[in-house]
Amino acid sequence: MQNSAFILAISSVAALGGLLFGFDTAVISGAIPSLQVLFRLDEYALGWAVSSILVGCALGALVAGKLADRFGRRLTLMACAILFGVSGLGAGLADTLDMFVFFRLVGGIGVGAAAIVSPLYISETAPAAWRGRLVSLYQLAIVFGILLAYFCNYAFADVPGGWRWMFAAQTLPALVFGLCLLAVPETPRWLAGRKRMHAARAILEKTLGSEGAGTELALIERSFDASTGASIRELLDRDHRPVLVMGVLIAVFQQVTGINAILYYAPTIFSKTGLDASSSLLQTLALGGVNLVATFGAIAMVDKLGRRKLLLSGSAIMGVVLAAIALCFHYGYFESYIVLALMLLYVAAFACTLGAVTWVYLAEVFPNRIRATAMSVATLALWLADFVVAYTFPMMVKHLSTAVTLACYALFCALALFYIRAKAPETKGRRLEELEALFVKA
Repeated sequence: MQNSAFILAISSVAALGGLLFGFDTAVISGAIPSLQVLFRLDEYALGWAVSSILVGCALGALVAGKLADRFGRRLTLMACAILFGVSGLGAGLADTLDMFVFFRLVGGIGVGAAAIVSPLYISETAPAAWRGRLVSLYQLAIVFGILLAYFCNYAFADVPGGWRWMFAAQTLPALVFGLCLLAVPETPRWLAGRKRMHAARAILEKTLGSEGAGTELALIERSFDASTGASIRELLDRDHRPVLVMGVLIAVFQQVTGINAILYYAPTIFSKTGLDASSSLLQTLALGGVNLVATFGAIAMVDKLGRRKLLLSGSAIMGVVLAAIALCFHYGYFESYIVLALMLLYVAAFACTLGAVTWVYLAEVFPNRIRATAMSVATLALWLADFVVAYTFPMMVKHLSTAVTLACYALFCALALFYIRAKAPETKGRRLEELEALFVKA
């Protein structure tokens, strides 16, 4: 018999990595005006200040898979908690742009690693029927972290040196995350991969009950025995290359459809509609609230409607809404809070679909032996795409206009729609070992 409370508890702790992810990446939005004045940033330097964390994310993604395989999912997440805390304090105390960027890079390493290991942990401990909803907890934690960052931005906006407190505030949730990790076990699939079968069985008995643990452990053992190694060469062999390419492209589409340009630069975008700084931050807070509420929709739907339908519908709705916002900026039409309403709809569509489902899909599609390394590659591609979007947004807006920039993101939504329809099969309700047989034609 499944232990629902235990499963939910350990999944929720692992998902807290997403809260730090959301906070650390979004808090910069409220600090942009102060940073521009303090460090005298032009559009190129501003893009670097905002996007530098994403270089760290890429580095974290590059090493996280190997670290998680060698030291375990739990210890790797503990290291992420330490990096989050150090980053918040360091960025808040920075007096030069180089010092600020350094600590943002440190935080980025933690973000990039947690983006792999948190959903990996959940997918390897959750029963198949619950996996979509439980992995979606990670995205829920991300958007709650974003909302928390926006709230801190608004609360400290009028405080002298308030931007420093915005960054330093993340040390508290980092400490909570680290302490909670002391109480969770390692994943049964990592333990089985280390031939620690008694420990793996003990965890499976806590989650699935003694009757289901034996069957599940046998399936896990067979999946590990079916292949050896987890090298880049194996990732690129003819059996694994198709699923790797699909995972990479879905990860990239989550970013190039523009979500983090909206979330990172939301106050800047709203200010272009004629709002003052306080009103811009308040409307940005509304985006964070809708992002959080809509993520509950993803949790409710991902195991009912399936991953593929949500990815397709999200790509379509986001593309249409971005095109509409682009038209508003092109014609200078900002009446009746139309831009706010459309941006709320765009963020809600993302949160219900690509936001949560991408992490679920990436945590499911790769075989056991290569899952951590393959997720590292896919998530590295995601962060590089995010970096390109965040870095180029100020330059694109200045040299192409806001309307053209948003229209480019709408075009990527259309490309995502066509690719997912052609290449991404459904994965809901299947064991990870069953999905391995579906995606890898050995």
